Amino acid sequence: MKVAAVVSTKGGPGKTTVGANLGAFCADAGLRTLLIDLDTQPSLSSFYTLTHEAPGGTYQLIANNETRADQVISKTCIPNLSLIHSNDPLNQLGSLLLHAADGRFRLKNLIQAFAQDFDLILVDTQGARSIVLEMALLGAQMAISPITPDMLTAREFQRGMLQLYRDVEPLAALGATTPLLNIVINKLDATNDANLIYHTLAETFSDHPKVRMLHTTIPAAVSFRRAATEGVPAHRLEYRLPTHRRSPTAFKVIKDLSIELFPEWRAKFDALNQERLSQALSLLSKRVVSGREAV
Repeated sequence: MKVAAVVSTKGGPGKTTVGANLGAFCADAGLRTLLIDLDTQPSLSSFYTLTHEAPGGTYQLIANNETRADQVISKTCIPNLSLIHSNDPLNQLGSLLLHAADGRFRLKNLIQAFAQDFDLILVDTQGARSIVLEMALLGAQMAISPITPDMLTAREFQRGMLQLYRDVEPLAALGATTPLLNIVINKLDATNDANLIYHTLAETFSDHPKVRMLHTTIPAAVSFRRAATEGVPAHRLEYRLPTHRRSPTAFKVIKDLSIELFPEWRAKFDALNQERLSQALSLLSKRVVSGREAV
């Protein structure tokens, strides 16, 4: 089982969009995928329609150590994609974890209960520095941090995320390890400034032992905004290249990102070609129509 946390100390870089689309693509490729929404503004929890909603969510998981699947794991409309929804709007978990002896290690200890049921767990986090963010980071084997291509965001990343890594390093004495931080540029447009910032960031972090700049970038494309609006994975929404367009499809972008992050599953990702996805969507559409007629 692989555990990845989507993290940022700043709101607005697109954590939820990246996590939701990665999770859906991996699920379509046949990986048993679980999304855990630790954000108090739970946009990931409402990104996809639920076919089954569990009575509990992240509060019961973290506060009550509840790991029974029927109590905390909901099912989304996407086969192989499950969710532990956020239900801590008052951020009570933050206070609880601050006073718990195992606060920063709580998630790491709990998610081992899901090892037999899932291949991949993606954890979405708050866009602010908190003990919940630290807990998610220390519970993951890798971290994914989307940032937008502007200098203010880049400076905030250096101040926020890198300071977070420095602050949790002393916990190594207790057996904690900070995962590799994978930076993905999100909402990259075709301007010279954006590309300059990308190359500047790549040079800045080229020698950092805990930071990797991903080659795959996510463009500032309409398809990703539509996907969030319609609650549909971007790779399903745009898997054929529109006429007269040179930039890659959302399908190719998310596939390349998945391969770069999880190379051990490349064969599964390659098997999910556009023809197979088109056939699957056609079959799904027919099932939906049949279900409506039956009703």
